[in-house]
Amino acid sequence: MAAAMVSSAERAVLEEEFKWLLQEEVHAVLKQLQDILKEASHRFALPVGGSEGAAKQESFVLSVAGMDQVKGVLTLQGDALCQAIQDARNHVNQAIYLLMNRDVNYHFKTGSEVLKLMDAVMLQLSRARNRLTTPATLTLPEIASSGLTKMFSPALPPDILVNFYINLNKLCLTLYQLHVLQPSTTKNFKPAGGSILHNPGAMFEFGNQRYEVSHVHKMECVVPWLNDALVFFTVSLQLCQQLKDKISVFSSYWNYKPY
Repeated sequence: MAAAMVSSAERAVLEEEFKWLLQEEVHAVLKQLQDILKEASHRFALPVGGSEGAAKQESFVLSVAGMDQVKGVLTLQGDALCQAIQDARNHVNQAIYLLMNRDVNYHFKTGSEVLKLMDAVMLQLSRARNRLTTPATLTLPEIASSGLTKMFSPALPPDILVNFYINLNKLCLTLYQLHVLQPSTTKNFKPAGGSILHNPGAMFEFGNQRYEVSHVHKMECVVPWLNDALVFFTVSLQLCQQLKDKISVFSSYWNYKPY
């Protein structure tokens, strides 16, 4: 009888602690996550519009690794960000939206509800981080049709292809110098597949014309605010996991799921 009474008393204490977790600590963590992710979202937006409404610019000096004498300057104007950054920002904003739908006035009734929210937020954050850490593999025709070459001013020569992408905290720009393959060439034409970086000798067909890559130049530069964003993602994912762990701990005190 005494053991049963102690068990009942412990259960009552745990239930009160669990209620406090759902009503107080969960919302404190959600508020902390919102603040961190809003700061991360701000990192992805270039400042726009002064008093005259002109879009501001952000310039990056890219260089070949180990070769300071070879440099290039890339200027982004307004919202001219590469697809990976746009995708990452969209995932961050989706995570913020999920969190804001559970404001301080929302009453969580079960731990399962919190776990589902954390899983949804973590999914968006993982996708955002992956877009910055895993560059897309593209074929040369995909690069040629992407429109990146047309973004440059002054225009690039017709025998040049460019691709730029994000890899962790670096902005990478790859320049491909092309050689037109004449119909009379004796070379065995074999189109290259998708890749992050294509090597000299890679062949492809675009616009009824066959090309071969003759030279490849890769330049890169560190973007400090991308590093900040990755840190924000890591901290946010850790907060989500810690909250999930606290919710899950209570399940070990019950023979049934307390959700």
